[in-house]
Amino acid sequence: MAYTGDDFYCDVAIPRREPLVVVHEDDDVLAFHHTRPFWPVHIVVVPKAHVDSLLTLQEPVLAARLLAVVQDVAATVVAEHGEASVLTNLGAYQDSKHLHVHVRAGAPLRG
Repeated sequence: MAYTGDDFYCDVAIPRREPLVVVHEDDDVLAFHHTRPFWPVHIVVVPKAHVDSLLTLQEPVLAARLLAVVQDVAATVVAEHGEASVLTNLGAYQDSKHLHVHVRAGAPLRG
């Protein structure tokens, strides 16, 4: 059954209600291969504490920790694939209303 809520990360990913291929996990941050990838390499990095979006991220320690994990994941993707893009969505572009950063490589899998 497809998820129909508005915070996949708090509702499903972080509590592991669905299997994930985890790339990194610590007390503050979770990084895993996207469950419905849009690119051949598609890793999502999320804070475990709920933060609505990049615009509402107020905690400097969490911001630094999140960025450090994004940097490590991106460096690995570049080392393995020669390229990476790092992006986050805001407003109507943000399907799941929880800050998440995509680290991706390759051409889109679907149009």
